[in-house]
Amino acid sequence: MIGEDGDNQLSPFNWSTWQPNMLSSLVFICKNNEVLLIKKKTGLGAGKINAPGGKIEKGESAESAAVREVMEEVRLEVSDLKKMGTLKFQFLNGDKLALHCTVFKTSTFSGDPEETIEAKPFWCDFKNVPYKDMWADDVIWLPGVLDDKRFKGKFVFDSDEMLFSNVQWAN
Repeated sequence: MIGEDGDNQLSPFNWSTWQPNMLSSLVFICKNNEVLLIKKKTGLGAGKINAPGGKIEKGESAESAAVREVMEEVRLEVSDLKKMGTLKFQFLNGDKLALHCTVFKTSTFSGDPEETIEAKPFWCDFKNVPYKDMWADDVIWLPGVLDDKRFKGKFVFDSDEMLFSNVQWAN
C-alpha cells in the first residue's frame, strides 16, 4: 500500500481513511542544550522515557492541554510554546488506538521539575538522549525537533514494535 503523501514505504494501514480516537500533546522543555525528559510511571508508555504531555480533554486546545499536562506531571509552568509538528500513531493491537499528538518545544518555564505520581523528570544533554528507552519512533524525529526543525510523522505500531514510519520535514 502506498501512503497518501506519495511515500513508497509499504504501510500496513490505509492513512487516507485514518481518524484519531485520542488527541494528545507533548512538550520538550529545553535549556542550555539540555531537554527535560520523564520516566513515565502510568498509562500508555509506562516505563518508557518521554517528554511531559498527555491527553487533550474535550473543549481544550492542544496548547492549553500541553501547559496543563506539564504542570500535572512535573510541576513546571511553561509558556511561549512553539508548535514543532504532529505525530499520527496507529496501534494494531488491543483497542486499536489511533493517536494524534501535537509536539511543542519551549525554553520558557518557571519552577523546578518535581517527581509526581505520573512522572520522574530529569535533564538530559541533547547528545545523550536515551533513545533505547523511548518509543522506537522518537529517534527518527526528536533530533530534528531539538535542532528546531518542524515535521509531520506517521507511525504504525503493534504493541512496542514499529511496523511503519514516515516523517516529512518542513522547509
